[in-house]
Amino acid sequence: MRKTKIIATLGPASANEVSIRNLMLAGANVFRLNFSHGSHDIHEASIGFIDKLNDELGMHVATLADLSGPKIRTGEVAGDSMMLIPGEEITFTIHNELCAHRTISVNYQGFALDVRPGEDILIDDGKLLLKVISSNETDQVIAKVVQGGLLTSRKGVNLPKTVLRLPSLSEKDLKDLDFIMTRNIQWVALSFVRSAADIEQLRKRIQAYSVKNPPRIIAKIEKPEAVQQAEAIINASDAIMIARGDLGVEIPQEQVPVIQKKFVRLSVAASKPVIVATQMMEGMITGMRPTRAEVSDVANSVMDGADALMLSGETSVGLYPVETVETMSRIISDVENSEVAYQDISHLENQERRISDSIIMAACDLARKVNARALIAMTNTGYSAFRIASHRTAAGIFIFSDNPKLLKSLSLVWGVTGTHFARFINTDTAMFDMRKSLISRGFVSKGDYIIYISSIPIGQPGKTNMLKLSTI
Repeated sequence: MRKTKIIATLGPASANEVSIRNLMLAGANVFRLNFSHGSHDIHEASIGFIDKLNDELGMHVATLADLSGPKIRTGEVAGDSMMLIPGEEITFTIHNELCAHRTISVNYQGFALDVRPGEDILIDDGKLLLKVISSNETDQVIAKVVQGGLLTSRKGVNLPKTVLRLPSLSEKDLKDLDFIMTRNIQWVALSFVRSAADIEQLRKRIQAYSVKNPPRIIAKIEKPEAVQQAEAIINASDAIMIARGDLGVEIPQEQVPVIQKKFVRLSVAASKPVIVATQMMEGMITGMRPTRAEVSDVANSVMDGADALMLSGETSVGLYPVETVETMSRIISDVENSEVAYQDISHLENQERRISDSIIMAACDLARKVNARALIAMTNTGYSAFRIASHRTAAGIFIFSDNPKLLKSLSLVWGVTGTHFARFINTDTAMFDMRKSLISRGFVSKGDYIIYISSIPIGQPGKTNMLKLSTI
């Protein structure tokens, strides 16, 4: 049973009921809605398909809303494209006009105030590089083309050496958040996080909606400031996404692999899910097979201990979205079946949950000693699920809850299989019913060791105080 989860981004190639069904059956655990593209009507339809198919197929596939964030973009280009030639000088303007005749417009009003002579301007994921010559500090910047090429409309702009005064949430993000908070969405990702304060600001806005079971927050790591404040951002967030595309433009790309491993290690230590994203299977956007390097990238991310791997263009605009998920699933399963040894990570202590954490750690240690087939827990908040998963044991993790939205959110978490369960009468009855459920679905069989983790009395949030080793 595959433990590392797969996130599939929906887009023109896949945002329809047939494709979503096929992606779910192929192994997608989470669907990402990219709010940088697509209208609310398109996203509404996708959410409807996901909810309908979850009910129909008896699954708990999660929905992740990815906010655009304060992304700087170029304007529309006259004639669809313009050539930037090395050595020529280009004028950047904050005014809304067509890009043409050595003039490029950008959508950030503070652009001329923030950039400084000598700083780099990178466009289109670093394909175009310009060096700032001067700024009038109001509405114009003069820059020289260092690495030229073709510029098309609305390309992303990165300023890796510039301290930006952009807000963490744009006006578009706030409108999108209004939409998200009234829909069945379990996770929301914040782009271009620079500090823990960005996460705290989003959390306060989410809390202000006063909805039951609000979406959990994913911090996207794609700025050098976020790398410098890794621990604080992890502590403030519910999960982490290592967004290697923009990160590899904002910092020297040779540093990305080490940063990926650092964030995985720190996130697992904090019992926070961690996602590795961008260009995992890029070759399958147009081809039926990934490159050998892409296969190794997926395998290494699994061995690093990532909770989930994310597909972007591969499933949103690619020619083979279903085949890509199937291929990634096979690679993950093969690595996990090779008995990969996950790095032993010391977990951060939570004094308020010391008893619960100690029980969970003991249960996971016991699972390794007896080669248990299943770790079984009931949860109201998801805390036990996140904590058990962070120990990365070989045992299956089976979480029972009466909260459907929580079960969907756990589809992002390493190794967790969620089951809707409402018969929390007493501990003995619950354990009998959970055991019966796992046997009937073929997850455990005669002779298997299983470990229960629960609270006595039953149903007390944050009061896990019991473990029981049993055999089928």
